[in-house]
Amino acid sequence: MAFIGYDIGMTKIAVILNPTSGRGRGESQRETIHRLMDSAATASPHPVEWEIFRTYARGDATHLAKHASDEGADIVVAAGGDGTCGEVVNGIAGGQAAFGVIPVGTGNDFARTIGVFGDLETAIDILFSDHSRMVDLGKIGDRWFLNVAGCGFDAKVAERVNRGYRHLNDSMAYIAGVLQTLISFKSPHFKLTMDGSTYESDGMLCTIANAPSYGGGMRVAPQAEIDDGVLDICFLKHAGRIEFLRAFPKVFKGEHVTHPKVRMFHAKRGRVETIPPMPILVDGEVIGETPVDFEIKPHIIKVISPFDKKSKRGKEFEILR
Repeated sequence: MAFIGYDIGMTKIAVILNPTSGRGRGESQRETIHRLMDSAATASPHPVEWEIFRTYARGDATHLAKHASDEGADIVVAAGGDGTCGEVVNGIAGGQAAFGVIPVGTGNDFARTIGVFGDLETAIDILFSDHSRMVDLGKIGDRWFLNVAGCGFDAKVAERVNRGYRHLNDSMAYIAGVLQTLISFKSPHFKLTMDGSTYESDGMLCTIANAPSYGGGMRVAPQAEIDDGVLDICFLKHAGRIEFLRAFPKVFKGEHVTHPKVRMFHAKRGRVETIPPMPILVDGEVIGETPVDFEIKPHIIKVISPFDKKSKRGKEFEILR
């Protein structure tokens, strides 16, 4: 892989394109992205050099992003969905390159969070603006994450969806995965250590959120902020199948937080243990099993974003003492 030049004063942008994102939308939009990038670079008052790099397999985005950053890219862009964003961030975290997003995935939750959502022309124009913000990254095990990490029922659903349902669209595939997983799922026993305090209970899932939503709009941590220096933790106690199905739609508006089986916490670091071990879901990808440690790294990466906002936190969060 050869990267772009080293001219002083030249802004260098590397676009990491996942052609399979959005069930092939990445590939179908490749020419449009190329045309819009070329047009924006030509119109820029400052010299810009850019290049698109295509991924071929899982993990490629991380390697390509790291190489681009090491070669002097000023901005490394994830052209894909949340999984691609997560991979790219794992390639540039700790470096000097800023992170940008061209949303061509299915859910595009992180793009929504930072206000980069809509038509591709607007998203690409934002890359050529002077607007950026420093944001937090979560870390679970040795993996960085932008949005949400978790374990339990949602990770089991992701495993099942990733194995099948190719004949269904994304929403129907997820619903089918939920229903089929619910039939056989048995709630494990969780032990959560958060900033030195402990909470234990049988439960269905535990999500550790840096951003408000995942899964294409499920607002699992509706008051999470990507620049507040804490992780928002949503824990769902054991619930019967009918009770779960009745309450599940509330997560799309963030209204689940008042349900008696839901506990919301926030913490800077901690550990999740389960009996039996449960799969771990990180930015849409299943990466391993519990037990696992987690933490937040405040203001560790610069993100190209059209707006900033002050953090606001509500009363439904608990601090364990």
